[in-house]
Amino acid sequence: MCGIVGCVLDKKVAPTILKSIKKLEYRGYDSIGIATVTDTINVKKGQGKIDEVDSKLDFEDMGGNIGIAHVRWATHGNPTKENSHPHCDCNNNISVVHNGIIENYKDLRKELMDEGHQFKSETDTEVIPHLIEKYLDEGLEYLEAVQTTIKRLNGSYALAILNKDMPDTLIGVRNESPLIVGVSDNGNYVASDVPAILNETNKVIYLKDKEIIRLTKDNVEVMNLDLEPIEKEVTKITWSPDRAEKGGYDHFMIKEIYEEPQVIKDTLSEAEKIKDIVGKFKKFNRICFVACGTSYHASLVGEYLIESQTGIPTEVMLASEFDYFQNTIDEDTLIIFITQSGETADTIKALKKIKNKAETLAIVNVVGSTITREADHVIYTRAGPEISVAATKTYISQLVCIYLLVAYLNEDEELIEKLYSISKLSEQLLDNEEHIQEIAKKYKDANNFFYVGRGFNYPTALEGALKLKEITYIHGEGYPAGELKHGPLALLDENIPVVGILPPGPSYNKTFNNLEEIKARGANLILLCANDDTQVDGMGDTLRFNPIIDEELAPLLYIIDLQFLAYYISIERGIDPDKPKNLAKSVTVE
Repeated sequence: MCGIVGCVLDKKVAPTILKSIKKLEYRGYDSIGIATVTDTINVKKGQGKIDEVDSKLDFEDMGGNIGIAHVRWATHGNPTKENSHPHCDCNNNISVVHNGIIENYKDLRKELMDEGHQFKSETDTEVIPHLIEKYLDEGLEYLEAVQTTIKRLNGSYALAILNKDMPDTLIGVRNESPLIVGVSDNGNYVASDVPAILNETNKVIYLKDKEIIRLTKDNVEVMNLDLEPIEKEVTKITWSPDRAEKGGYDHFMIKEIYEEPQVIKDTLSEAEKIKDIVGKFKKFNRICFVACGTSYHASLVGEYLIESQTGIPTEVMLASEFDYFQNTIDEDTLIIFITQSGETADTIKALKKIKNKAETLAIVNVVGSTITREADHVIYTRAGPEISVAATKTYISQLVCIYLLVAYLNEDEELIEKLYSISKLSEQLLDNEEHIQEIAKKYKDANNFFYVGRGFNYPTALEGALKLKEITYIHGEGYPAGELKHGPLALLDENIPVVGILPPGPSYNKTFNNLEEIKARGANLILLCANDDTQVDGMGDTLRFNPIIDEELAPLLYIIDLQFLAYYISIERGIDPDKPKNLAKSVTVE
């Protein structure tokens, strides 16, 4: 979940590497560190966000044409300067940045300490430069020392490594954590994600697990773990750099919410490809979704849609819990893996375990990511780069893919037509923004929220509550509307706002009655409903939608207002919604 950048250039590297690592701050912002090579290894690092630390240390003043950088999301050891990357060996000859978790680091650390190595941090990462030092001292060549070190590591890792005695060479390694290579005329790069290098080059090499790269300014070599050369394809990235910039908005999150109407249109352009994939499916009698977080909520919408529209038994499994259910999977099951980044560790592990037992489909946003190479079929969500930690437009694009998938599974042309009408209606939702700001001011000091909905819109309640928790630090619960009377009603009073999701449709009357029960307990209501719904007049604050958006289609659009609500409560509480505490964008550790 950390971010890595490294590069070898024909100029001073520090300004470029600082600009690049800032593009990865969404992956972690506990601390920042940079190492460069001149006649020695120069390291500057500290706790805090990049600009805070840079103002004290002046990273751009560092010399050298080769360097590595790291932004951290803490896994081992508190966020301190000592635990910040890069980490070095005893003699300051080797410097390493790392994303992932070394599972056997305690045993390795004990072995190295018994041999006299001295450690300065609590991290798992620090064993890596010391192991390389150990094998260099034993007489191995540099690349062989790295190779031998890698073979001793259990776990996930993306590494960028510098050696003082080889000041023109950067080594990178990937295993179960993302690492890409950027190729340009002015030098070469490694990074955890494309946005880091997109201002420098749009030519990218995607690495596979257990691949090693050796970069110089003029050359890129990719090798397997036996140090045998591998031919790799260079991919051109079609995103323009400005798609990963704020474009005048105060935060990436609000920018990405505003991009949702266009994302719906762009993802609908995948319709024919999805139709082709459906035509290639083998016969199956069961569907399973596997996902985490926001993608899990999108999967729940898929479960309701598939079972109601096609009658195919469907269930949703959390990727982190997949081990406990995998024995129920067989060759007659279609498994759909949903992940924004394509690098979500739990989801990838689940796919690798089951890929030879069942037909697999991935719904993913990042071209060339790990999961795209593992699944039998791939649907791209076409959301473009999403920088804010809280998922917004990628959730919408996942839903569009799911709706298209269900429409083609069920040969439902009417649903496809409705999806194209939703694309136009989505722009109207942005008109609710000013009213949502007023609601946010009213409820910014609440300590708890409930979100309730029925059927297709229960997952929307879960996702709305998750957005609130992520970026406002207010506790939010998503519940099926009919379940509050089985216990949670005891919590309700005038201090707890309840968001009621109330679109037109067969579930309307039951949901309305549940909201009446809530109102009778003194809770304040925020209601998402149709423009022509007069029954709710006087019940609470209302957010209104075009009445043709019924309960089946509501998940695609009602969530946008809940994203706005979380965003503006976050702003009212003085929180940076792009960088919520303790979280990072891409969860690449289990």
